[in-house]
Amino acid sequence: MRTWASDSECATASVPGKTTLNINSAPKFLMNVMTTEDYKSTYWPKLEQAIDQLLTQSPVDYIPISYEQIYSCVYKCVCQQHSEMMYSDLKQKITTHLEQVSEDLQACPADKFIEKFNCFLTRYMAALESIVPIFIYMNKFYIETKLNRDLRDDLVRLFTDHVADKHVNTLMPLLLKAQSTPFQITPSTMASVVRGLYSLRPDWVQLAPALFCSFIPQIHPPVLQSELQHYAAQDRKLQMELIQNGFARGDQSRKRAGEDQANNVSSAPLPCSTSRSCR
Repeated sequence: MRTWASDSECATASVPGKTTLNINSAPKFLMNVMTTEDYKSTYWPKLEQAIDQLLTQSPVDYIPISYEQIYSCVYKCVCQQHSEMMYSDLKQKITTHLEQVSEDLQACPADKFIEKFNCFLTRYMAALESIVPIFIYMNKFYIETKLNRDLRDDLVRLFTDHVADKHVNTLMPLLLKAQSTPFQITPSTMASVVRGLYSLRPDWVQLAPALFCSFIPQIHPPVLQSELQHYAAQDRKLQMELIQNGFARGDQSRKRAGEDQANNVSSAPLPCSTSRSCR
């Protein structure tokens, strides 16, 4: 089993969306041996800075990253056989970030907890959409080949272990309470959190089957005919709750206004086109 990228593999690796990299045509300094000290003092700090930015930035304060430079940095580290150290540093960096996220959630008040969890989860998953491609060479030539794993799966598992697992017992009762009180939490936020939890660990469905069924289709067997009355009663209850919260079955005001306007028009005298026609 091959464990490291060979010279020929590194020489023909391609940066996503860029031209093929070739060591033979690269600047001479790329051929120099990278020591552990070089990696720690020069290469990893560049990667760490990019990771920090991707983990913490929001779409509002987005700052562009030179992905070509970062890809090349990872590529060089892989070819110089620093994949194991780079993988360890990456996991430790993200673990430290997620431990801080967990502490922030611990201090979050109950009425803001669901929204806060959703914010952290969606931001982290969005960050992975950039972090995983950055380390594509490490994933291909070290994680998949030597560890028989996948980088994205490993990083998603870190969020599960360091954040979701620690707070699911707090989060689930709040979600159930929000579900029983329509529009306490926006439907989009509820759906995002429930689907996110399911993607992290599908067996969490057992903690609240009815909650997950409301947002994730086909996670349970088809409804039996004997259960139809039960679901019909639940629908009627929901309709009553919506009416009590000011939501009518249909907005009749516009229709009535339209009908009144039509009636007024039909009952009004026809306008005079000329003074002669009015005589």
